[in-house]
Amino acid sequence: MSRSRITGNFIDKTFSILANILLRMSAQSEGNYAEALQNYYEAMRLEIDPYDRSYILYNIGLIHTSNGEHTKALEYYFRALERNPFLPQAFNNMAVICHYRGEQAICQGDSEIAEAWFDQAAEYWKQAIALTPGNYIEAQNWLKITGRFE
Repeated sequence: MSRSRITGNFIDKTFSILANILLRMSAQSEGNYAEALQNYYEAMRLEIDPYDRSYILYNIGLIHTSNGEHTKALEYYFRALERNPFLPQAFNNMAVICHYRGEQAICQGDSEIAEAWFDQAAEYWKQAIALTPGNYIEAQNWLKITGRFE
């Protein structure tokens, strides 16, 4: 078999595998979170690069956030940041969860707990903003209004 035919077959097989993976990963955008989670867990089993794994973990965190499973989501965002500390979107999502928990604490009449959650949200937003100045304008405004911007 000629070298060009072998190379062509390899490229065709590689393209088919990648196309299949992309189709499977579209489950998340279609709202099929259970299928998307299974696909991401499979990707974690196969992927060895820490940078790529960070994005897989981040996406798993997104699904758990969408499902209201905030504790699990935070766990996956932390794991993503361990592998790639330059994911401002993970810091932002962690801040949003903490801010939400602060608002819940206010509704329950626990202002001390609320302040602790808001302080934690502020720390995460500061990290996101430090990585991408000019992004997260609403968070920057909230930090300024609440006196948490340094």
